Formats: sequence, structure tokens, C-alpha cells
Amino acid sequence: MKLGSSKIKKIVQTLKERYPVVKTQLVHETAFQLLIATIMSAQCTDNQVNKVSKVLFEQYPDPDTLSSATLNSLKKIIYSTGFYNNKAKNIKACALAVLKDYNGIVPEDIDKLVKLPGVGRKTANVVLSAAFGHQTIVVDTHVLRISKRLGLTDKKDPVKVEFELMEIIPKTSWKDISLQFIYFGREICDARKPLCNDCPLLNVCALKGKK
Repeated sequence: MKLGSSKIKKIVQTLKERYPVVKTQLVHETAFQLLIATIMSAQCTDNQVNKVSKVLFEQYPDPDTLSSATLNSLKKIIYSTGFYNNKAKNIKACALAVLKDYNGIVPEDIDKLVKLPGVGRKTANVVLSAAFGHQTIVVDTHVLRISKRLGLTDKKDPVKVEFELMEIIPKTSWKDISLQFIYFGREICDARKPLCNDCPLLNVCALKGKK
């Protein structure tokens, strides 16, 4: 897919002006806590994850304590995030892997991160970006929806979309554009009821007001 550089520049600049300061909404104190919070965030709101994380990290703040927690205790704490059985198994196994394989330190490498239980490219990129400051593109449902609506991609697979966006978006904007898409999706480009009449990108939108 080939897009005009002027359209891409317009999208990047507009979002930068609208959301000049962006950061992950997941509350955390360490890279490990962000890793665990991101695993829990699958099909759950950041707000709910933050409520659960507060309780979880008060009891199990690091790989050592979390890996030693019982699955039942974890399930009770994270129940409200949904899919708690799998999530509990994954976060305990992830904590154990970080502790045993990396001496309790979250690796700053995507190939190592995606080998951890419960961690895919999306979670790995969140950690690399928000915890370590790397320029990565995180493709969540907002980024997937908006990049498709704007005509930046025609792919459905998040990994393919990630690499396609990496080819057309300037690298210096990767980290921010992912979060800007998320902010924009929540404020304007809603999945069911996009506020097209209020959209500053309507003139470059591939759908021009159509869902």
C-alpha cells in the first residue's frame, strides 16, 4: 500500500497537536509491574486493571513474591479483569520465568519478551515503549480500527499492521502515535459511533464519515 507523504504527515502532525503529551494509562512503578498489568489488560479496561493492580502489587510487587503466590489467591484478586484462570496462570508463570531466566529483571529485548508466558508482540511493545522508552508501535483494537479507517492499512492481523505502520510512520513518532491513536479512538473515532463531524482528520479519512 502506497500513501502520499502529505497524508501521513497530516495525520502525525494533527494527532501530535491534539495530544502533545501521551503516556500509558496503566499505573505501575516498575517494568515488571507494567508487564503484568499489560497481560491483565487483555479485553479489560485500563481503569479496571489499575484497581486490580493496586491490590495485586501491594501483596506481590515483584517477580519473587508473585511467582510464589498460589493460583487461587491470584484468581481471587484478578477475577474482575476477565479470563482470570488463564491470566492467573500466565502472570505466575511469567513472574517465574523472569525470576529464573533473567534474574528478576525484565529483559529489554522483544525476542526475549515474547518468549515469556502470556506475552505477545503487543504486550512486549508496551513494555519496551512505556518502561524503556523504545520507539515501538503497539497495535491494540483502537490502533487497528483507526489505521484501517484512515486508509493506512488494509490488513486485519495486528502483527502485519504493526510492520506496515512501521514502514510509513516516521520512527521518531512510533511511540507516541500508538498512544495518540488510543486517545483519539476513545475521544473521537469510537468503534460504534465515531464523531465524524468533529473529526480533525475527516479530510484525509479513507471512509469519509462512513464506518
